[in-house]
Amino acid sequence: MIELLHYEFMRNAFFAAVLVGIACGIVGAFVVIKKIVFISGGITHAAFGGIGLGYLLNINPVLTAIPFSLFSAIAIGILSKKTKISEDSAIGIIWSVGMALGILFISLSPGYAPDLFGYLFGSILTVPTSDIIMMLVLDIIIIVTVLLLYKELHALSFDEEFSMIVGVPTKTLYLILLCLVALSIIVLIRVVGIILVIALLTIPATIAKQFTSNLKNLVALSTLTAVVSSIIGLWLSYIFDLPSGATIVLLLAFVFIISTGIRKFMIPKV
Repeated sequence: MIELLHYEFMRNAFFAAVLVGIACGIVGAFVVIKKIVFISGGITHAAFGGIGLGYLLNINPVLTAIPFSLFSAIAIGILSKKTKISEDSAIGIIWSVGMALGILFISLSPGYAPDLFGYLFGSILTVPTSDIIMMLVLDIIIIVTVLLLYKELHALSFDEEFSMIVGVPTKTLYLILLCLVALSIIVLIRVVGIILVIALLTIPATIAKQFTSNLKNLVALSTLTAVVSSIIGLWLSYIFDLPSGATIVLLLAFVFIISTGIRKFMIPKV
């Protein structure tokens, strides 16, 4: 593994794997506890509209996906909380509109869409340094936000009704949490693609949740699981010439199966 880091594309891929693990480990813990996996899926697929807009404007699709994902997250939150539209209907609307806009923008862009397959299914070995820097900035934003609002997010995740009663601004916090999900999705897109993002957001946290109910421990274990699995999955994909995103997800699924057996027969939950 060490000798592979002599190549720049492998160093970028390694850094991307670590940054992805941090983002999905932290945000994924809140996604699993709050049970907003379906919402995360809606934001993920809506982000495709931003990818398409990038191709249409001939700029880095990740740059246009950031505001598009944030807008989608806020739109889902507002539609589900402040209107009579049900949450699943709001998700379905934003999900389908985002995907439709992405297809429309790509069809209107001149020529063909290079690297589109990578945005759909991930291409960690082709992540450029500029995207690594962007992923690092997004990770820092996620970490700082969670540190500043940890107590409030903790209360929101475990008992939203009680939090509202004691004066916690739950509606605003909910929108912030959805925006964190949107930012983490942008970090993940280049590694596992839009199709597989939801797996990295949920599987590490689900694995960790089997062994602890303490939020801090959950975030730490989820992050560790995501980082280690992403690195090992990257290495396996390179060695056996397999798609990186799919390899990472399948490795996580294997770890989940093993951890379920360990949790059931050997280790008490703490």
